[in-house]
Amino acid sequence: MKDHNYFVYILTNKIKTVLYIGVTNDLVVRLFQHKEDSLNNKKHFKCKYNCINLIYYERFEDINQAIDREKQLKGWTRKKKEDLVNTINSDWNFLNNKID
Repeated sequence: MKDHNYFVYILTNKIKTVLYIGVTNDLVVRLFQHKEDSLNNKKHFKCKYNCINLIYYERFEDINQAIDREKQLKGWTRKKKEDLVNTINSDWNFLNNKID
């Protein structure tokens, strides 16, 4: 049986004032797409606010669990999201170059 990877992730902008939550099956490709969209297309929330910096992610093997988690996180307050990020990345370092 093939392993499946799905990721729920949180992005922020350069000055860490905006949070964006998404889900994908290829985190590296999705981060590249966010960066390209931010440079070329300002129609979407994440692009308008330059949310291209990865600060948090979780891996799932089941897409339904990933989607449920994404919905859960999107319903949280800013404070609760910040607390979650702080559990693994208290300095809010950008993790884009630390994933493969």
